[in-house]
Amino acid sequence: MKIGFSLPQFGAQARAGAQVARFAREVEFAGADSLWVGDRWIAATRPTVGYAGLSTMPEEFGSVLDPFVVLTAAAVATERVRVGTNVLVAPLYSAVGLARSLTSIDVVSGGRLTVGLGIGWSPDEYAAAGVPFARRGARLDETLDALTAVWTTDPVSFGSVPEFRSVLKPVQRPHPPIHLAGFAPEAIRRVGRRADGWLPVVRVPGVDGQGARLRQARAEVDRAAREAGRDPGAIETVVRVNVARGVGAGEVSAAIEQIAAETGFEHYFVDLLYVVDSVDAAVETAVHVLDRLR
Repeated sequence: MKIGFSLPQFGAQARAGAQVARFAREVEFAGADSLWVGDRWIAATRPTVGYAGLSTMPEEFGSVLDPFVVLTAAAVATERVRVGTNVLVAPLYSAVGLARSLTSIDVVSGGRLTVGLGIGWSPDEYAAAGVPFARRGARLDETLDALTAVWTTDPVSFGSVPEFRSVLKPVQRPHPPIHLAGFAPEAIRRVGRRADGWLPVVRVPGVDGQGARLRQARAEVDRAAREAGRDPGAIETVVRVNVARGVGAGEVSAAIEQIAAETGFEHYFVDLLYVVDSVDAAVETAVHVLDRLR
């Protein structure tokens, strides 16, 4: 089983951002397999759509470090762990700029980047970025086309962008693995057609029944892959474990073991956003989870 953790990026952890490198080194030394960042552009005070079905936004979303900066800090501080995004809201970015940033991280990390992308859920973030919310799915497809073009061809030509040189390529060939998030039917089909991995989410506490939901969704991913002439076995699943405040390492570990037994999935990462406020506590929690699962 592979176990990863979120990097210090949100809330009180963001205000201790100078300790990102230390967290990454210590958690890698403890045996972690992967380290991850998320993506929030704004936390609207009166959100059009709140987080996770609520009418509000978590307080932690008001303090967030740039995902590319945090991931770079972790990459240069470590030697072995995978570093990944789970997830970047891809339609909010210029595709060419996104390709440059991700190429840079893959090069700096020596080829350890996993690219996790999604379309998000907040109309307010799309308004802040000046991007039509209604086109989010189409823009994700366009971004996937653009990333593939930038990473695999030179010179590069796509859409209405002037042809340009792209000499610097990622270390990983043909490109870093691209994982996609989502449970909606079209998102699931897109994973099967286009992605190297799928990024579902479970919540702790309350994992009973979530394993069955994951198995069903993964079966749909596999069906879409076969319909597209792809090998479903080549599509990895990395499960993000969202943990509520007050839940201890023992309960987190037990939840992962339960989901693993019910699904057979082998890679999990624990989101420490709501679990702890300090980097020291984040390291301690990560070490305890690893001790219980190894």
